[in-house]
Amino acid sequence: MSRGETALQAPQRAPAIPRVWDALRADAERIAAAEPILAPVLRRAILEPASFAEALAVVLAAKLADADFDAPRLTTLTADAFAADPSLAETAALDLAASIERNPAYPDHVTPFLYAKGFHALEWYRVAHALWTADRRSLALYLQGRVSDVFAVDIHPAARIGSGIFVDHATGVVIGETAVVGDDVSILHNVTLGGTGKETGDRHPKIGRGVLLAAGAKVLGNVTVGEGAKVGAGSVVLRAVAPYTTVAGVPAHVVGRTHDLPGRTMDQDFLDFQI
Repeated sequence: MSRGETALQAPQRAPAIPRVWDALRADAERIAAAEPILAPVLRRAILEPASFAEALAVVLAAKLADADFDAPRLTTLTADAFAADPSLAETAALDLAASIERNPAYPDHVTPFLYAKGFHALEWYRVAHALWTADRRSLALYLQGRVSDVFAVDIHPAARIGSGIFVDHATGVVIGETAVVGDDVSILHNVTLGGTGKETGDRHPKIGRGVLLAAGAKVLGNVTVGEGAKVGAGSVVLRAVAPYTTVAGVPAHVVGRTHDLPGRTMDQDFLDFQI
């Protein structure tokens, strides 16, 4: 990936579902054999479903179900969304693969698939976004509210988010209505992609491919964070960030340069790249 590539999206990749689904099932079988008490959960969520999309629908529904919307109805809603747009499941597989690649705390595919609320909130956003674009906005907003209640993650269904996204820990993540997030971005907990509170229309950040948004970072307003940039923990970004630049502080200022896509490498150190 050269520094000259500035698009939000990465070059076309090989299909992720076959390798992710095979790895997920193999991990589930191994864990079920080693920990029989978990076998019923693993069978219901992973081993009995016929496809990755079906398994994901089961897991997502179980997380969000309540007295108003039970798990079977949510499973059907999610499965219908995946059937109408197969790219949703493919994108989810890329997100799951990114979680495995970027978080050493995940020893297998089962762990983020069943337990990581960042992954769950992101995939529920994708379902809500599909409903939003199909002009089923009331239902999309209902799902946004439920995700916020259950996961403490607030992603507006109108936001546009690419693939290979890793949302780590996720608590306190807020992504506004007109935000755009490119492929291969990593977002740590308590990150805000928000407006300034006084603007209307297109008022939220545009995050380029491979960006790393460290814990507590705030990017406010219709500003661009360029491809390969890095925003340090606790920083407040109010102005555009150039590609392959590291910023930190309140307000954020340039402290260095990056040499790769930190959203993929998860390299949060900037001391070796001081200007």
